[in-house]
Amino acid sequence: MLYKKINVEVMVVADEADAVVAELDAALDRLEERHTIFGGGIETVAFEHSGRRKRSALAHTIAAGETVAVAVRAARKSVNAALRAVI
Repeated sequence: MLYKKINVEVMVVADEADAVVAELDAALDRLEERHTIFGGGIETVAFEHSGRRKRSALAHTIAAGETVAVAVRAARKSVNAALRAVI
């Protein structure tokens, strides 16, 4: 039988870690009622955040879409002005 290991990494504020772990345990228990789950566990590791958040790929995509929208609006205004000049 073929199995797959699923790794999930979640970062939370240290003060909220215990509550998040408890909710994740409860969610895994509910998931186990409908699916066969072998082994696993939840590990917590303390770390210091660098202070600067990196933008996700989704954030980059949204920013690029906004840039394109601004460029299209500017191009539309230029085309409208050119058409008025020609007519």
